[in-house]
Formats: sequence, structure tokens, C-alpha cells
Amino acid sequence: MDDELITERRSVAFPQVFGYLRHVAGGPARHMALVGCLTEYCRQHELTLCGVFTDRETTLMARSPAFVGLVDTLELPETYGVVVPALSHLGPKRLVSEREQQIAATGARLIVVRPIRPSTARASGLGSSPVSVAKGDT
Repeated sequence: MDDELITERRSVAFPQVFGYLRHVAGGPARHMALVGCLTEYCRQHELTLCGVFTDRETTLMARSPAFVGLVDTLELPETYGVVVPALSHLGPKRLVSEREQQIAATGARLIVVRPIRPSTARASGLGSSPVSVAKGDT
């Protein structure tokens, strides 16, 4: 996993990020709590959360409407990255790598608020991500 510093320790002209959620269970209160998590993380790390894209389908294709919208937005020149509450929000395990690659191809950073802890990754057999994942402090 890349331990590259996050924005408050780097020279970034426009630290604009977009959120991405996979919200398939729970009601509006759960969705608002997830958005609140992203909002608070961005506030703490001096990032501007410009919007949140949400997929609500249980089965996802790699190019779902919300994800396509996110990737299109990441192509904007002022966009710094995408923030997700956890890596699982990129979709089912079979899609995570592909979506990480699509995000990386835009030049945007992938910021995970609650990354997998090294001990958890070893226990579950998960490896490190090919995408730069910033460590959150929550």
C-alpha cells in the first residue's frame, strides 16, 4: 500500500474531491450517515467535497450509471480525487480492482476513509491495492 501523504501535507492547487457510495441496504438515514462520514473526513483534511455519486443496485456492472458519472467528473482538470468510506463501496470484490484501475487512469487519487488494516488484510488474504490509497484517521 502506498503511504503517500494526503493533501494537507502536499501542494495541491484545487483539492476538490467527489464521493462515491454503494448504498444497497438501509434507508435515507443510512445514506445521510455515509454522506456525513465523507463530509466530515473532507472537512478534517481540508478537501472540498463537490458531490457524491451513489449506486443503489445490488448487482453492479463495472460501468454503472453512478460510477460512469464519477469517472467522467474525475476527468475535470481541477479534480484531485475520489473519497469512499471503505474500499467495499467500489462494489463487489470482483469489480474493485477494475474500478481502482479506472480511477487511476484519470490521474485522480483514491482516498479511503477506513482502509483495510494490515493485520486484517493478512488474515483475510487480501493484498495491497495498485491504486494510491490515503490512510484516514477514523
